[in-house]
Amino acid sequence: MPAKAKLKEIAEEIGIQSDERTSYFDRETGKLLLVSDEEIQAAEENSSLEDYPEWQHEMIAMAKLVVNDAEGRYLPIPSKWDFHEYKVMEKFCWSRDDEEQSENLLDAIQGRGAFRMFKDRIHRLGIQNDWYRFRDEALEVLASDWAEENGIELTD
Repeated sequence: MPAKAKLKEIAEEIGIQSDERTSYFDRETGKLLLVSDEEIQAAEENSSLEDYPEWQHEMIAMAKLVVNDAEGRYLPIPSKWDFHEYKVMEKFCWSRDDEEQSENLLDAIQGRGAFRMFKDRIHRLGIQNDWYRFRDEALEVLASDWAEENGIELTD
């Protein structure tokens, strides 16, 4: 029986993805595996573990499982590039009931430094909790869509 994925866990992991690592969902255990690009490269090149510190050996072994996975047991979760945070920020701006606040936020996301300006503005307006809830919901929608596309059952 295939493992179930935890919606919040998948959504949180999407939100903290980076350029140097990828998270994989293990269809058998339901756990997430976090593997760095360096570990994937070591696995692909079949590098000797002696070339790496001991603390990295287990992760390279996991990376080998991912690289050699012919049955599709390990499924990459959406990356940070699949989550278009700027579009989510824009939707948040438009979602505000206060038209002046909405315009203020839309102004903040124009041009260079949009992310920093937006963060400064939501803190100045005292609506950062509203933003983080909105962002979390968007991440959960992405996680839910990904799970549905891959035939994975979700739990809360």
